[in-house]
This record gives sequence, C-alpha cells and structure tokens, in this order.
Amino acid sequence: MKYLFYYAFLIILFTNNTIAQEVTEIQTKYTTHNKGKFFISWGGNRDTYSKSEITFRGKDYSFSLENVEAHDKPKGWHVDYINPSRMTIPQTNFRMGYFISDHYSVAIGVDHMKYVMTQDQAVTIDGYYQNPGSYDEILPNNQVLLTEEFLKYEHTDGLNYINSEVSRHDDISSIFKIGNTDKIQVNLTEGVGFGLLYPKTNTTLLGKDRHDDFHVSGYGTSLKAGLNLTFFKHFYLQGELKGGYINMQDIRTTKSSADSASQDFFFFQRIIAVGGIFRI
Repeated sequence: MKYLFYYAFLIILFTNNTIAQEVTEIQTKYTTHNKGKFFISWGGNRDTYSKSEITFRGKDYSFSLENVEAHDKPKGWHVDYINPSRMTIPQTNFRMGYFISDHYSVAIGVDHMKYVMTQDQAVTIDGYYQNPGSYDEILPNNQVLLTEEFLKYEHTDGLNYINSEVSRHDDISSIFKIGNTDKIQVNLTEGVGFGLLYPKTNTTLLGKDRHDDFHVSGYGTSLKAGLNLTFFKHFYLQGELKGGYINMQDIRTTKSSADSASQDFFFFQRIIAVGGIFRI
C-alpha cells in the first residue's frame, strides 16, 4: 500500500510540474527573450558625405584635389528594391545576424552606398600632370574646374561597405503603454561596426580608359542608433541613423595598375529596412 501512495505522489508531482511549465510557457511571451534568435533585413538608404582631399598618382602625374564635394545617387521609391535582377542599382542595405544574449547581437552586412563627385566644381589643386589646360579646367589661384574631360569620379556600383556589427537592443514598449509585445514591440538599438570597402569605381581621368571593376580599397568604421518596430513576433520595420569614417588608400582608377587614387571622408546614412526575426 505504501508503494501505491508513493507512486501516486510522484504522478501528482510530475503532473503539477508539467502544468506549471505549460502555464509558464503560455505566460512568457515570444518577444520576452531574444537569445538564440536569427534576423535578416533589407532596406534602402540616403547618404551625405563630408568634403575630402582626393589624391591621384600615375607614371606621369601626381596631384591632389582639396575639399572635393560629393553626393549620393538616390533611386527613390522604386520596384528595383525588390527586383532580384536589379537590386544592386538602388542604394541598399543588407544585414543578417544572431542574438548572443537577450540584449546583444552580432551581424554581418553590406551597405551599398553611392558616391558621386559633384561635377563642374572649382577646387584647389596641388601637383602636376601632363598638358594642363587641355581639358577646359584651368582657373586662377591654383584652382581647376572639374570638367568631365578632366575628371569624372564616382563609386556608383557602389561604395560597398562590407562590415560586421555588434549591437545592443532594449525593449521600450512600456514607454508607449504596450502590454502585449507579441503583437507589437518597440525596441531601441545602438551598434558599432567595422569592415572593408569594396567599391566599383567609375573614373575618367585625363582621357585615360577607366578600370571600372570591384577592388578592395580600404576600410571603414561606423556607429549607429535606430528604432525597431516588431509586429506579430516575427516581422519588423527599422529606421536607423548611421555615421562613420571611410579611408581608401588603394582605389583603382584606370586599366593601368600604376594609376591609383586615395581619399578619406566621413559619411552619414539614413536607413529604412524591413526584416524578419525567428528561431531555427
């Protein structure tokens, strides 16, 4: 008889424990914990660049252009962002990552920016090249006009910042009095990144043939802050502000390997992306 009571006690204990676990699982929302989740996102950006000094070197020339202005090349709202055959034409952002804890994630991604030197601006030049004045470029006071015949310079396919990031994520839904975060959740995120620049540079310099091929040209580093809206546990919309520094000391400009350019500058991105978050 005592064994019967013993087995009955074990059955009751096991049943109560199972019920308690099921209740806990029901009460614990999917969005409460992030550790072990994967995420992936795709979006677009607008970019602003600081002025920079660009130096060009070759067998018969070596000169620097000071305080050169540049801008991005926006596509606007366009189907190309989701057209698989034309996705690299707009300015885009791809990211894939993993939560190593509830608050921290690691990710890799590509910021596909576009950098276009502003044409027909007057800049100061320091150095030498053959046949000055042959490109309708000479101005007084050691300045030149950046005509297309003298120089066309852009990273438009593109200024590719291939980087890894470490980010922190904090649920701030309570600030907006959101109770059920499995329906909608508001997160604040901040991160730091580092990576390589792999641009495809389109340059027409002093009438030479352009190189126009992908080439590892330097490195970059960045900081970001963003707001994430997650819907129904798995889908999100994220806006980010991202700033950083780019240093490229080995930019291919012409078909001759003796020709190269170098520059460094700061950039600022405004990003909107959509994504998914899930466990495998």
